[in-house]
Amino acid sequence: MATKQTDWGVLLDVSGPGARHEQLVRALRTAIRNGVVPPDAALPPSRKLAEDLGCSRWVVTQAYAQLVAEGYLVGRSGSATRVRWAGTSGNVRPPSPAPPTPKYDLAPGLPDLRAFPRQRWADMLRHVLTTAPHTDFGLPPPGGHPRLRAVLAEYLRRVRGAVTEDVAICTSVTDGVHRIARTLKAKGVTTIAVEEPGWTRVWRAAESAGLRVVTVPVDDDGLRVDLIPVGAKAVVVTPAHQFPSGVVLTPGRRAELLTWARKTGGLILEDDYDAEFRYDRRPVGTVQGMDPKRVVLLGSVSKTLSPAVGVGWCVVPPQWTHKVLAANPTAPAPPVLDQLALAEFIERGGYDRHLRAARLRYRARRDRLLAALGDAKVSGAAAGLHLVLHVDQDAAALVRRAAANGLKVGNLDDYRAGVGEPALVLGYGNLADNAVADAVRALRAAGYRSS
Repeated sequence: MATKQTDWGVLLDVSGPGARHEQLVRALRTAIRNGVVPPDAALPPSRKLAEDLGCSRWVVTQAYAQLVAEGYLVGRSGSATRVRWAGTSGNVRPPSPAPPTPKYDLAPGLPDLRAFPRQRWADMLRHVLTTAPHTDFGLPPPGGHPRLRAVLAEYLRRVRGAVTEDVAICTSVTDGVHRIARTLKAKGVTTIAVEEPGWTRVWRAAESAGLRVVTVPVDDDGLRVDLIPVGAKAVVVTPAHQFPSGVVLTPGRRAELLTWARKTGGLILEDDYDAEFRYDRRPVGTVQGMDPKRVVLLGSVSKTLSPAVGVGWCVVPPQWTHKVLAANPTAPAPPVLDQLALAEFIERGGYDRHLRAARLRYRARRDRLLAALGDAKVSGAAAGLHLVLHVDQDAAALVRRAAANGLKVGNLDDYRAGVGEPALVLGYGNLADNAVADAVRALRAAGYRSS
């Protein structure tokens, strides 16, 4: 590139925030990265570039010095300043655009994000920011902040019938499953059983820890314990509200599952999924409370508050606590301030009040959805934030047509290892109350017909 033929005032976009020399640094860096100023090209003397840009010579010398320090330029006494950087030139490919937000989102797995207690959460954060000792602003303690661990232990004893004096903090249920799976792998376990249909993210969490995942069918009574294969030394279950079928593990199956654990030395991973939202009777207590030496209890606030909070927990048998914490020492931990805010929220009774209001809201929304569906065949509607809509047509095609019309729904086959009876999974947790009827109309417009 011949410097004397270059109109640097046109070539460089010297604008944007910051001081003038910072603007010039950005402009030159961008031109070099994009190949507009190629490798080994000579830049004009500082005085000439300052004249072209209408700035002081100091601005140019400061910009050149900064880019020399960063490795983009090289300056030698008695010679022109040249481009040194020879990395991959050309425009960097921009990130793929996010998929369009559906007009009606009936995908399962989300609570009502509109109802997140913003003001109360801000109050909790403000309180802990002004009252927490300076030592709490360090690295997160292994296993979580002691205050949240103690508060959650008391809460789970009181509300869920758990038997525990301690809780390990993680970021989510899938994070907890991954940590437990790593611990099992270190102990020589190779195979873990999961429910089918089931939450596939849990399956992937176990697989990523190195375990072989085998699926076990679910019927109207819950997990078919008699079909857990020989060799599986752990099983993941959702006893309170199986995802996505919605069945509750019956008392007989609970007893059968605990017998399996005692006879085989196996470990039960109890995902307390949707336990807080039961509409026909009080939520059933945990399996963990029946045999805390053989059951790990996993939970989070992802479905009660929001996945954005990023706080979950594991109640592990005492002999496992240290092993679980040591299994993945580099695993991310929830920010301490969020842990303390949640502890404050629970202690003040705000979490209980939030859940009571949420139950009323979700029950009313579920009733609206059932009324709009009319005589449709549904299951799993007694609890949780979703229901299963059985259809007598191609569910995958129906899901695609619905998506083209701005309606997002789940296909039951997405939660199975194979293909079974066609059905849709309709999540109503994050659906606005006034959108329920319109969402069902959109589903019918996509070709849905009652079975």
